[in-house]
Amino acid sequence: MRKLFTSSILLASIVLPAAAMAADCGTAPQSEWMSEADISAKGVELGYDVRSVKIEDGCYEIYGIAKDGAKVEVLLNPVSAEVVSVKSAG
Repeated sequence: MRKLFTSSILLASIVLPAAAMAADCGTAPQSEWMSEADISAKGVELGYDVRSVKIEDGCYEIYGIAKDGAKVEVLLNPVSAEVVSVKSAG
């Protein structure tokens, strides 16, 4: 029983943050989203060398290069273009 409880806690600690991150991008229908071109332009405005833009879990993801040369993955709200998170991509 204790193993089951510990496993449940461990699983929740992995799954819940991922679900919370997706929730940060909102639930607006795609008809209200900015275009990929506008999101790419926002990435350039933020100082990234944008290599590609994808949609993942209700967010726009910019894959690019930061000013310091680091590869990054930037998640943006698809309606407001607000930065949800930035993480190293490599």
